[in-house]
Amino acid sequence: MRRSTLALAALVIAASTLTGCQTKAQEGALIGGGIGAGTGAIIGSTTGNAGGGAVIGGAVGAASGAIIGNQADQKNKH
Repeated sequence: MRRSTLALAALVIAASTLTGCQTKAQEGALIGGGIGAGTGAIIGSTTGNAGGGAVIGGAVGAASGAIIGNQADQKNKH
């Protein structure tokens, strides 16, 4: 189970680098969501709930990534 979770996390991260995002906020949300989902799945698998961990980690990671990316977009405008 752990090996497949790590493979899924690596796949999400690799796919996120191949997408064409328009803004840093979009890029941050995508990368943050992928990393968060992978990390959440790994942590969740230790408690027997990898899916729940992936959902929570993905949501937190996407939100955090979007906020950080938006700040970078705002900084580039000025």
